[in-house]
Amino acid sequence: MRTFAESQEKYAELIVKVGANIQAGQQVIVESNVANADFARLVVKTAYKAGARDVHVEWTDDEMKLIKLLHAPDDDVFKEYPLWKAKGYEEMAEAGAALIQLYAPNPDLLKDADPERVANDNKARLTAMRTFRKYVMNDKISWTIAAVPTVSWAAKVTGEAESAKSMERMWELIFKLTRIDAEEPIDAWKEHIRQLKRREAVLNEARFKKLHYRAPGTDLTIELPEKHIWMCAESRNEQGVPFVPNLPTEEVFTLPAREGVNGMVASTKPLNYNGALIENFSLSFKQGRIVDFHAEKGYETLKKLIETDDGAHYLGEVALVPHDSPISNTNLIFFNTLFDENASCHLAIGRAYPPTLEGGSKMSDDELEKHGANQSLVHVDFMIGAKNLEIDGINADGSIVPVFRNGNWAFGG
Repeated sequence: MRTFAESQEKYAELIVKVGANIQAGQQVIVESNVANADFARLVVKTAYKAGARDVHVEWTDDEMKLIKLLHAPDDDVFKEYPLWKAKGYEEMAEAGAALIQLYAPNPDLLKDADPERVANDNKARLTAMRTFRKYVMNDKISWTIAAVPTVSWAAKVTGEAESAKSMERMWELIFKLTRIDAEEPIDAWKEHIRQLKRREAVLNEARFKKLHYRAPGTDLTIELPEKHIWMCAESRNEQGVPFVPNLPTEEVFTLPAREGVNGMVASTKPLNYNGALIENFSLSFKQGRIVDFHAEKGYETLKKLIETDDGAHYLGEVALVPHDSPISNTNLIFFNTLFDENASCHLAIGRAYPPTLEGGSKMSDDELEKHGANQSLVHVDFMIGAKNLEIDGINADGSIVPVFRNGNWAFGG
């Protein structure tokens, strides 16, 4: 039985050696909330032990962000982003730096903030960071996202008061769902990746033309580009070094044809977008474009997301996750896309992931769009899976193959 400190060390090791897979002499960027400074220091120490040449830490502060959103006198300040910071990220990426994002959400942080200010602030950041995000989305560099609990997030998930007890419970969940409780976590991850790769291979061999989703509130058909590629878990950077972008991960995913989505889809879990919750929402599509949408909570936030740019009116990802999976089986809503998307089939509004298209990592934006890959400043996953979801694969000759039944795999053994 490991101590808490030993489990944290194993988690930091997983993030550094499996997630980002830091190489000797490599530069590293670590993004962390100030609330998680102790764990961030452990990750930095582990990165240096793995041979990192230099580790740059970029701190964030939720409370400072909220203060600015609530009290800054000039709305125009939210349309600006420091270009020197964006240029610094670009320079580090050009030098082959790896990115480690320690994600520490506060689901209710911005519930009282002006959605217009939040949207402008997010758009300014995404616009300035566009070039760096291409390094990430094209797998030019190694990158990984791993969650670290905050007091507010732990209380939201566990339903307990904000306390040391709820934080302890949250850490236990993270350790379990990232396989830190295994005797050898890294070996457990290698086996998990192997199993996901098997699903990936089966889907790539199938070459479905379309997927048809059916569930309460959902009747959606998604066309897949001719040269789509199903991917999972492990990616490779420009130098061929493997890394795992998401810890945890349970998905197998590809891209939809930009103008090939038709019908309606209903969300099955809340979406935490930039510190505001969007709940019980639905989207209607015609020839790929969102033509109507509804939300019981967070309508304005959803509206601002879709209005980010033209590409935010289209989908960029199709991901399959069985309902009978480790995160889903906790019967918890995590109010955190990193966890919730790996408990549920999901789609993503916005930019497609270029490596899911044959040769996509080397294509320009115009070339990607020509081949059916959507372009946008945003890429926002939302959950649509549940135990009553059915998905059919439709072949080019019109024949139908059951892919999901009762929320779980019915295809590929």
